[in-house]
Amino acid sequence: MQFVQGDWRVNASCRDEDPEQLFVRGAEQRKAKVICLSCPVRTECLSEALDNRIEFGVWGGMTERERRALLRRRPDVDSWFELLESARREHADLDEYKVS
Repeated sequence: MQFVQGDWRVNASCRDEDPEQLFVRGAEQRKAKVICLSCPVRTECLSEALDNRIEFGVWGGMTERERRALLRRRPDVDSWFELLESARREHADLDEYKVS
């Protein structure tokens, strides 16, 4: 499933959730991350948060602390969308190879 960056929100698992559930602190973040587990646009969501340095909330299954740590570990990444999309394609290719 390919999305133009930006229109992914219409397919997000959280689109019908109360936004306040995604902008929580502490242990409540674990509950928010559960919403992301089976989301079909998790990659697009996470890349938007990383590319735009969004500081608050759970995006793509990662808390703000987890995203900050990732950004510190990988300062060389210019486009998280391209990196994550490439990784997703490679993973899909590996899964297809295993089935064949």
